[in-house]
Amino acid sequence: MRQPYDDRAAAKAAFAAHVNRGKVATFDQAGFDVVMGARGGARFGDAYSDRTFVNCHCNGGVFNLGHRHPAVIAAVKDALDDVDIGNHHLISGHRAALAARLARTTGDRLPGVVFAVGGGEAIDLAIKVVRGGTGRQTIVSAVGGYHGHTGLAMATGDASYRDPFGAQPPGFVQVPFDDLAGLDAVVDDATAAVILEPIPATLGMPIPSPGYLRGVQDLCRARGAKLILDEVQTGLGRTGRMWCHQHDDLEPDVVVTGKGLSGGVYPIAATLMTRELHAIFDTHPFAHISTFGGAEPGCAAAMAVLDVVEAPGFLDRVAALGERFAAGLAGRSFTLRRRGMFMGLAFAAERAGMFAAKVLFDAGVFTVWAANDPRVLQFLPPLILDDAEADDLIATVRRVLP
Repeated sequence: MRQPYDDRAAAKAAFAAHVNRGKVATFDQAGFDVVMGARGGARFGDAYSDRTFVNCHCNGGVFNLGHRHPAVIAAVKDALDDVDIGNHHLISGHRAALAARLARTTGDRLPGVVFAVGGGEAIDLAIKVVRGGTGRQTIVSAVGGYHGHTGLAMATGDASYRDPFGAQPPGFVQVPFDDLAGLDAVVDDATAAVILEPIPATLGMPIPSPGYLRGVQDLCRARGAKLILDEVQTGLGRTGRMWCHQHDDLEPDVVVTGKGLSGGVYPIAATLMTRELHAIFDTHPFAHISTFGGAEPGCAAAMAVLDVVEAPGFLDRVAALGERFAAGLAGRSFTLRRRGMFMGLAFAAERAGMFAAKVLFDAGVFTVWAANDPRVLQFLPPLILDDAEADDLIATVRRVLP
């Protein structure tokens, strides 16, 4: 696909004028001078040079299967021969089939599925259903966590994401992550739900203490609150299991997925919930709609993603890749925070993750630091790396980071 501008300067000027001037200025100041061009597999290219980059940010897991995975591309192309987005007012076999398949990934413990376009919208819906289902209002989240930029999702996050846009709505409380005593002090009979990422990416991928997540679930059960797990980044095989919470044998009331469900090709997200919570749509079937949520070409993309992730040996391969990176990156100046291929490189110095991102960028590896802990570099290579690609990437990291 031909670039719409003939040179880098024109593309950046148009982006600054009409999309986001501050982003262009920030990237220029940091030395991240790239306009995304051709892409495939683990790499993407610069549109106006011969530089290529291994994508180790993957847009927070959107590109878990790399760029333009052939199975996903083929599925969407095939779907577009017959369907468009469909109509959210009507029954759709494509949405039904994807919902049933997502439910099976939870052992049918979360059989109710509502589709969205992105993770923030899916989180908003999760909050709505737990409030509607419990008759309670308070939502408890973790300091430094992140659940999206839409209305209710934004309210669960930190002040830096919401203060520019006005006052915080009532009913939202934050406590430190991995602090069960702090959670115990605020969860009460007014709490509708606790919402957490099993491993908070924006907080720098801190691995929870043994028993913490189980303790959160037990506390929710004891107080009559629901447990929402945001698996937008940790789900769909990234940690070596379909869902990260399966490592701890948890039984959340709601699981939210997105990003990687799209295969990086067609936006789609989903909120999976218990039959009890899903029952609100029995009596209020049109209380929530999403015009583009569950668009039928997106369903095709998601089914293809699940075909890959659920194929025999795929999750074992992810686990083995994670061990390969753990061995290859041992003994460095950073600490590797890791569960499967969900990884963060944690440095001691303040903002060292930002420096490391620039050093790796210059070496042809694209990464992003954790916004709420810039000591940490988010490190999320595609899950489809072969051994040679993994070893080359490890060698590059070892060469440029002590």
